[in-house]
Amino acid sequence: MATITGIQPRVLVRASGGPRYVVALAVDALGTGLLRPFLLLYGVTVLRLSAPVTGTAMTVGIVAGLVCMPSVGRWLDRGARSTVVAASMLVRVLGVALLLAAPEGHIWLFATASLFLGIGNQAWPAAHAALVATVAHGRERDTALAGARALRNAALGVGALLATACMAGGTTALRALAAVTALAYLAAAALAWSVHVHAHPAEAAPAKDRDDEPAPRMLALLAANVIYVFCLNVPEIALPLVLVTQLHASPVWPAVVFVSNTALVVTLQVPVTVLMSPFSRRTVLALSGVVLAASYLGFLAATSLGHGWATAAVAAVSVVCTIGEIIYAGSATALVTAIAPTHVLGRALARFQLSTGFGLAVSPAVITTLAPHGPAALWGSLAAATLLSASAVATEKDQATRFSGCRPRARAGL
Repeated sequence: MATITGIQPRVLVRASGGPRYVVALAVDALGTGLLRPFLLLYGVTVLRLSAPVTGTAMTVGIVAGLVCMPSVGRWLDRGARSTVVAASMLVRVLGVALLLAAPEGHIWLFATASLFLGIGNQAWPAAHAALVATVAHGRERDTALAGARALRNAALGVGALLATACMAGGTTALRALAAVTALAYLAAAALAWSVHVHAHPAEAAPAKDRDDEPAPRMLALLAANVIYVFCLNVPEIALPLVLVTQLHASPVWPAVVFVSNTALVVTLQVPVTVLMSPFSRRTVLALSGVVLAASYLGFLAATSLGHGWATAAVAAVSVVCTIGEIIYAGSATALVTAIAPTHVLGRALARFQLSTGFGLAVSPAVITTLAPHGPAALWGSLAAATLLSASAVATEKDQATRFSGCRPRARAGL
């Protein structure tokens, strides 16, 4: 029976890579949810490192992980799909193993573990998007990408809840969580590799063209994406900072906002993506910027209210911000997969992930720097930058695809 989104669950699973691959996504996200929220605590509590040193090591690991993306893109353009996905999971197994092996006070093993975890976390999105783009096409592919994001957020949430419940066990529990995470990544890698999805770039273009033709530059899209991804850190960083330190609200409120954000993404990501399908992906991505900018201005207005109303108003506006995030997530990667020629898809996705990773890396520093200067500095700056980004996305022209005589893929509705 078809769902309210107009797509059958079996069709969605097939478009997402098949049942085994969907299970692999869920297991991988569950493992990530177990460890990611408490990696800092692992360094501080188990390894007895200082918080600044631990945080710096984690940041360096995330940023250094971006260096692998050009190689990942070239690997994907040689036709690898499920192998790259499995490799992104296996490298995280190595990272967790190093965590478990690190003795107290050993910063270099922790930093190396963070590096391998960063490599896996950066490589996975591009590899996953390339795999889905190989097994599904058109709007079915967009819905599959949206479905995977909803599933991943649900599994991340479950993993985080399980980890929270285990926190009472102290350092022993944290080590156990790390071990379970490694097993989850290992199982997910085996399942992902078993689907044996491989592209055939030789069928897309002659060898000389594959070697010579660069990926689409997408300069405006990549620059705009750096700003767009700030929205992903709004519920985790900006709103807790504003609610607790500026509005002096109970810590319960940031938790409510975060849980609401996760629940809305899980339930609405697929329906909203399908709802937006009659419009071009570029138009939808520009629209998401407008919605996000409107929510930032809403936060600015909400914080100007009296303390009795401001907290609830910020929580209400966060729903609008989440809707903007959902529209963005449902259109951004889909647009890249639509405008990139098949034989350079890997490099295009790698460049997009570089912009995403860079935005996620710098956004905490930008947010925490702007916030002390007042709501206008924080939310006004984010709104202006996001509107400028939306305008750049809307006006950028898609690079003409050069196939040297080969037939291009259908490009309607980009």
